[in-house]
Amino acid sequence: MENTELYNEWLIGLAIVGVIVVIAAVLLLLIWLAARRILRLASVALNVVKQIKNNTDSIWELQKTNKVALGIDAEATAIKEHATLVAKALEEVS
Repeated sequence: MENTELYNEWLIGLAIVGVIVVIAAVLLLLIWLAARRILRLASVALNVVKQIKNNTDSIWELQKTNKVALGIDAEATAIKEHATLVAKALEEVS
């Protein structure tokens, strides 16, 4: 093999390696851009989730309010029953 043939084959090999390196660099760049896009979209999604959480907190508070209202209703019913008993007792005394 002569020097020119060896040199030509070396240049061809170098060109092939160069193309492979360029392709790998392009793929890495595309992966990096996709990762940045995913991060940006995840940040937007996190903000939306926080808004949804803030908007639904009142639902949980409403459940607590309903429990308190049921307790008040039960106490009011008990007061009414006792008042009725007192009224009947007073009517019997009169």
